[in-house]
Amino acid sequence: MRAFLLRLIPLGVGIAMLGIWELSVHLTQVPIFVLPPPSAIGHALVDNFATLMGSLWVTLRITALAFFWALVSGLALAIIFTRARLIELALYPYVVTLQVTPVVAIAPLILIWVGFDNVDRALVIIAWIVAFFPMLTNAVQGLRSTEPQLHDVMTLAGASWWQRLYYLELPAALPAMLTGAKISGGLALIGAVVAEFVAGSGASTGLAWRIIEAGNRLEIATLFAALALLSALGIALFYALTLLEWLVLRRWHDSFAKSP
Repeated sequence: MRAFLLRLIPLGVGIAMLGIWELSVHLTQVPIFVLPPPSAIGHALVDNFATLMGSLWVTLRITALAFFWALVSGLALAIIFTRARLIELALYPYVVTLQVTPVVAIAPLILIWVGFDNVDRALVIIAWIVAFFPMLTNAVQGLRSTEPQLHDVMTLAGASWWQRLYYLELPAALPAMLTGAKISGGLALIGAVVAEFVAGSGASTGLAWRIIEAGNRLEIATLFAALALLSALGIALFYALTLLEWLVLRRWHDSFAKSP
């Protein structure tokens, strides 16, 4: 019972903050185009529900595709890096360069190269660039964290490289890879939003474009409603990946034994 009540604390804090927000806006008579009260945001969400849900689906689809390719490419390159030191030395500086280059600066180039007829593909590539690096670095670190004694046992058993990878290194790397996945999931959403902002022109109908559109029309309540949906999507992704981490690792270590 105590644990359940503790879990209700964040909900109570959120409700209290919304109440203070609503009351403050009414008492100070802040114009609705500057800061709408939560009640106006709720009405805007209901009034534009179909449009916003359609945009949410577009953003979710871009995020999911970018996240999937970040997982696949990050893990594949991590395996290559841990197997071929020369390839790692040759490619890692370029991977770091791709990560530290502001995606906003290269997004217009990607849109031009891919073509405005394939905007969704360009959005996925841009979001993938943002989400890729954490998965790669965590996977590399996890694959290299295996205890040397266990490698010695595999050597004595005459295990091949793929047996060593499948039965030893990948299971040992799971905690690090799942941590990288949680980071990459949030970054994939951020990358999708940034990509939609850069695409502009209405070619993309995701939530980011709805925010731009609402801001241009001074429909600030609708803008906040889209922001709320983006936040809810990010929270849902984080807790979904946290649940996956718990399901996979709950028998791995005592720290994962408790419910997420």
